[in-house]
Order: sequence, then structure tokens, then C-alpha cells
Amino acid sequence: MSNNNYDHYTMVIQWSEEDKAYIVAVPELPGCITHGSNHEEAVSQVRDAIESWIDVSKDLVHPILIL
Repeated sequence: MSNNNYDHYTMVIQWSEEDKAYIVAVPELPGCITHGSNHEEAVSQVRDAIESWIDVSKDLVHPILIL
């Protein structure tokens, strides 16, 4: 991930017994959801997902809530 710090976004992390993974959603960014096999991986993955979500939104000229 770049030097941008997106940790100020809400990260909702839940264990999914069905998927055997931690599922992470970012409520402020609709559709920004990812997963990881452990908590640390899930947080790392969601940081990448936030950056990608924001990059795509900028390309599509969608409004972004920057906290």
C-alpha cells in the first residue's frame, strides 16, 4: 500500500465460520469488503481494498467521503 493512511475508516471485522475467514467491511465505502485467514491478514487486505476503492472512485468521478 502507498504512504496514504486509511486506518481512520471504520473496519467491521467478523469471523465467518462458514468461510473459515475474517470478513472485513468498510461501512463508509459501499461494497468495500474483503477477507483474511487471520485478523492481521484481514486488516492488511482491507487497507489495500480501501486504497483500491478510492482509486476507482476517483477514476469514475464518484464522490468520496474522506474522513
